[in-house]
Amino acid sequence: MTTAPPPEGFPYRLIATDLDGTLLRSDESISPRTRDALAAATAAGAAHIVVTGRAVPWTRHILDDLGYEGLAVCGQGAQVYDAAEHRLLTSVTLDRQLAGVALAKIEAEVGPLYLAASRDGLDGEVLVGDGYAVTGTLPSTPLSDVSELWAAPLNKIYIQHPTLTDDQLAEAAQLAAGGFVSVAMAGAGIVELLPLGLSKATGLSLAARRLGLKSADTIAFGDMPNDIAMFAWASHGVAMANAHEELKAVADEVTSSNEEDGIAVVLERLLS
Repeated sequence: MTTAPPPEGFPYRLIATDLDGTLLRSDESISPRTRDALAAATAAGAAHIVVTGRAVPWTRHILDDLGYEGLAVCGQGAQVYDAAEHRLLTSVTLDRQLAGVALAKIEAEVGPLYLAASRDGLDGEVLVGDGYAVTGTLPSTPLSDVSELWAAPLNKIYIQHPTLTDDQLAEAAQLAAGGFVSVAMAGAGIVELLPLGLSKATGLSLAARRLGLKSADTIAFGDMPNDIAMFAWASHGVAMANAHEELKAVADEVTSSNEEDGIAVVLERLLS
């Protein structure tokens, strides 16, 4: 396949942005300045792909509010979603037998966990067990019996611990069960168990290929350790000022925070 050169006046053909803590402000809005900068970059010929840890049911309303009609990578890379046609193009599910083994191994090391899980599909529910604290006001379904977790295909399992920090829990989960599942820390109180080998880079590479684009064409923006693989795949990784220190350590540059139009700051510079 012959690929076109970068857009005139803009050095990248693909802009990959995380949502929470990156593109979105704390109230889940996108500033007019950031909207304008993305519009200018796409008018110059670059494509924009949202790459988020949220599964499609927790992402779709944001994309619809944006009028976003491109591809979105959801569920930490598990889902490639066509926002214009409201359909899933790819979806990877968690091996429930391996996930059960992984949970048992983690709990053997750290004690009982608080659990939630994301069902597969466009309308997959998020099941929330006793003690698990859901961030924000996103819709969820109470889980009264843990055995219900395994009743239908899952994208991921969320874990929390009564005393361990997110960093401590993620490290303990990786040490105990890293041979069975992938472990991602996606935000405050959000440690996830995923299909082994899955990352945002997995889904982004699939979405980019559909557009005839490559890693060398890509600038990526993020804020959490689950963005590390995406930064490794992209040509240039930009961490927000509010980013986790692990991501800042591997970023090519650090911009302003998500509350201070960090994406726009970089895009405006590149467009000038």
